[in-house]
Amino acid sequence: MMEFDEILSEAVRHEASDVLLKVGVPPAFRVRSDFLPLEAAESLDPLTIESYARQVTTDPQWERLKNERQLDTAYDHPELGRFRLNVFRQRGTLSIVIRVIPARIRSVAELTLPPVIESLTAERRGLVLVTGTTGSGKSTTLAAIIDHINRTRQAHIITIEDPIEYIHRDRLSFVNQREIGDDALDFPSALKSALRQNPDVILVGEMRDLTTIETAITAAETGHLVMSTLHTLDARETVTRVISAFPEHQRDQARLILANILRGVVSQRLIPRADGSGMVPAVEVMVASARVAEHIADKVKTRDLHEVIAQGYTTYGMQTFDQSLMHLFRNGLITFEEAMANCTNPNDFELKIRGIASTSDARWENFDDTDRNDNERNGKIDLDIERF
Repeated sequence: MMEFDEILSEAVRHEASDVLLKVGVPPAFRVRSDFLPLEAAESLDPLTIESYARQVTTDPQWERLKNERQLDTAYDHPELGRFRLNVFRQRGTLSIVIRVIPARIRSVAELTLPPVIESLTAERRGLVLVTGTTGSGKSTTLAAIIDHINRTRQAHIITIEDPIEYIHRDRLSFVNQREIGDDALDFPSALKSALRQNPDVILVGEMRDLTTIETAITAAETGHLVMSTLHTLDARETVTRVISAFPEHQRDQARLILANILRGVVSQRLIPRADGSGMVPAVEVMVASARVAEHIADKVKTRDLHEVIAQGYTTYGMQTFDQSLMHLFRNGLITFEEAMANCTNPNDFELKIRGIASTSDARWENFDDTDRNDNERNGKIDLDIERF
């Protein structure tokens, strides 16, 4: 039977993003979007997986796993790097899902994220949310944002994570990283404590409950830059999710406060690259503007946030998912098929690619000229749309 570290070594060698260990099947790697079984590996038995779980847990964690039937933790290997693990019981046996965390924190540019995201790091107060489904790269984007602050200005940064994923070394900033379970009991108490620890920037791994949301908003109101994640698909859903977490009698007030403190929402999805070399993020970005604040504060207008984002492409650097997909397609980073599969409205999107969308469509005003000019300056290819 393979040693645990051997499996991790193979995962790194195959450039897998995740590893699945389950009784009755061989170890499996997620490479891009597919699960691939480890060649020549035997099926795992209950005792083997239990031994793997025991190897990566401390005594208190092992007791917590037995009591709660699940556990989030991390594992460091001096040569292979860092891994995030979720150990859980299913049908009476243990399973382990492992996320491979790259050893080096990549920059916003290296991740092909919109440059406007770097401007969010210059904010000194307010709330920035990175959203998306599980596995959409939220933690990687937040790590890039924190690293940019760390390299460009002096600040005291406190992160509260479950578990700690990327390790940040002190550069221009001081970075204190607290892990739920080992360094803090839970997100709400750790966040309240952080307010007394003289922070400039607070990263909350996830806003899971009303108490955490309320405390994060209070921190943002009182002069801190707060960053966190939500499992929402876009900016409009993010605003709705935050507001709906409050009791109904508090929602109008919460809406006004959120309109005042929200500095940006970055929502992302990972799309396979055209050359098959990995994944690239399609990103919707909403940044604070007078119109955005107005549409957050007014419940009826919130439904039109998508149009406000689309029209803010030139002035504020905002972009919708469809605009992001168009940019990625025109730059040859994703295929026509992937762009069509992930866009909001395939029929309208295809018409736009062919250049026959309505000239009165305000969602694309100025986007074509700006995007095409950027491509020309960067020497990007001129796509032949007739082949579609």
